[in-house]
Amino acid sequence: MGENKTGYGATAKWLVASPFKVRPVADLIRKKPYTEAIAILDNMPQKGARLIKKVVVSAASNALSQNRKLDEDMLYIKELRIDEGPKMRRVWFRARGRADMLIKRMCRISCVVDEIGKKSEA
Repeated sequence: MGENKTGYGATAKWLVASPFKVRPVADLIRKKPYTEAIAILDNMPQKGARLIKKVVVSAASNALSQNRKLDEDMLYIKELRIDEGPKMRRVWFRARGRADMLIKRMCRISCVVDEIGKKSEA
């Protein structure tokens, strides 16, 4: 409860993508400067890269709108979490009267960006 949370955040919920597929993409850009992270995400073919990019850009624009002294080059990705969301269960009918469960997984992406000068605290 007594944590000192700094930074500017954004969250996306109910994203229909498996967190197991999105996490490896997130591992590549965690703790990187904002401009470098966006360049990495732009050149990745995965669906998770597009989803993460939307959240990172939103967090950066929150930072720039709340603190006018900041610039995009002054930001880095302080925290990037990929959490499991709810699961949609669908019945998948099979041969001989059997049925399997098709589980469509969802994820939540939370991103916090902060100034590069404050990086030593993290």
